[in-house]
Amino acid sequence: MPSGDFQGWRVLALEARRAAEIAELIRRAGGEPQVAPAMREAPLETNPAAAAFAEGLQRDDFDWVVFLTATGVHSLLAASGGTMVEALRGVKVAARGAKVASALRTLGIPVAAVAPEPATWQELLAVLPEQLPGVRCAVQEYGAPNPELTAALTRRGAQVTAVPVYRWELPADLAPLRQAIRDLLGGRIAVVLFTNAVQVAHLFEVAAQEQVEAAVAQALRRSVIASIGPSTSAELARRGCPADFEPSHPRMGVLVQEAAAAAAKLLDAKRPANRPE
Repeated sequence: MPSGDFQGWRVLALEARRAAEIAELIRRAGGEPQVAPAMREAPLETNPAAAAFAEGLQRDDFDWVVFLTATGVHSLLAASGGTMVEALRGVKVAARGAKVASALRTLGIPVAAVAPEPATWQELLAVLPEQLPGVRCAVQEYGAPNPELTAALTRRGAQVTAVPVYRWELPADLAPLRQAIRDLLGGRIAVVLFTNAVQVAHLFEVAAQEQVEAAVAQALRRSVIASIGPSTSAELARRGCPADFEPSHPRMGVLVQEAAAAAAKLLDAKRPANRPE
């Protein structure tokens, strides 16, 4: 096999929404893809917080609005019937990354601050004012609360209002994830690609249900662990499975390409006498 690819090894990805895309990327990079979705976005069927936010925005109750995902932008606007667009033009808006900023600008909403790559909450915090005394700040949550960001904004003096728009849940069909756990434990997976910290949490949640949490952590440490970026790497480290690799840019295509190039050397260091077939 040529150097710089996955050399036919089995590569596990836990992606859901872009499952077909990541499988094709792995295949093109010389790997055998195994995709086991680990999460799904479940909209909040009744969302009084979002409704209250929309009403408050119309009353000029907010000075800053922070958007953390492009999905959140569209979900909030859909929930309000589009009535928030004009109101958002009258407040300062911050975006976690270029994709979120693009979604806002497409709607004609000016963006006052954009977090640069890798666009974690730390980069977002860095582009916001260091002092926010009495500033009324709404934060669109993505799947789960972000207590670190909320606490940091509060320390700067902001009055923070959380606005949830959807939540992350385990997939309805856990069979692929359970099979992936069996294959990890059997040593049949050489590389694992994590594109979201929730994938890590959900993998270990299902492993705990199967009473193999410690064994999965050990199996992961014998595989090459590729992480999309700092937030995901932090969750892996918390689980005792430090990431072996992060891409130069937090993009799925870059993750697959650069992980393929690094996998052979990393795997040799972990399994010098026991490479996967």
